[in-house]
Amino acid sequence: MKVKEILAVITVAALSTTAQAQTMCVFDLLGGQGDSYAMMKDYTVAAKQWGADITLKPYVDERVAAEDFKAGQCDGVALTGLRARQFNSFTGSIDAIGGLQSYSAAKMIIALMANPKIASDMLQNGYEIAGVTTLGAAYILVRDRNINTLAKAAGKRFGVLDYDKSQAIMVQKVGAQPVSVDLLSIGGKFNNGQVDAIALPAVAFKPLELYKGLGSKGAIIRFPIIQVTGNIVIRPQKFPDGFGQKSRTWVASQIGREMDLINKTEKAIDEKYWLDISANDKVGYIKLMREARIDLTDDGVYNKKMMSILKKVRCTQDPTSFECAIKGE
Repeated sequence: MKVKEILAVITVAALSTTAQAQTMCVFDLLGGQGDSYAMMKDYTVAAKQWGADITLKPYVDERVAAEDFKAGQCDGVALTGLRARQFNSFTGSIDAIGGLQSYSAAKMIIALMANPKIASDMLQNGYEIAGVTTLGAAYILVRDRNINTLAKAAGKRFGVLDYDKSQAIMVQKVGAQPVSVDLLSIGGKFNNGQVDAIALPAVAFKPLELYKGLGSKGAIIRFPIIQVTGNIVIRPQKFPDGFGQKSRTWVASQIGREMDLINKTEKAIDEKYWLDISANDKVGYIKLMREARIDLTDDGVYNKKMMSILKKVRCTQDPTSFECAIKGE
């Protein structure tokens, strides 16, 4: 083989390696028209600088997106932290019930997830978390605003995501009846009266037409139950060396953009739907959520290291909280 031919073969081989394309499954309730998908389009532009050529594949069914990723039909997937917990328990536990009680606390955690010092925690079972962001706080929506205390929740039907054990446990703790739902059915069951209450972030309000379920009597309780995160999960061997850390840094840098979108989405919901609860009821919720977290951590659902980090963040935000003076988590 001539020298020129050898060089040509080497060049083609090098180009085929550097230009290797990746496919990423992206969950968004609005598919390719949603805000999460829009951010991922910007992500693919940034990823070219890190040596990746990513093609996005939109999904409106999160379960299918996760299953296609596991089946190898995608090299990466963007989905909620609750669903991503199966790939990484550390980051998947950020969405622990009551784990983060403010957006300032969420910002602290998002920044921490991009710190190279915890890069090893991003790798589990052959998967790597390549980014964590926030999708907003999940609030309880009730069809009857008279269900405004823990005592009044007893006996009510509460829609709980079938893949998140924590929701069912919390519902049972207040004496309510958990009804299994998924993201495709939760809106319909709430709007049709098959369940009395659900918990979702504001970003789901318009796509799922939840105002139909609220009607004239319903309400959104202005108290964050879960900080819902968005995760990017990849098979690291399918991406260039060092891709994960660069990706995490970029995703964390978008927190301002994400928070602006969340604030805009929450403010777009008519004020008449929002319902404030008493300080005593808030403390009651916090205590119940703490008990649920401890039980779920003992059961191996939540990651112990993350529970410790979340407590430190909460106590940094509110040092006077009762939990800061007692052991646990």
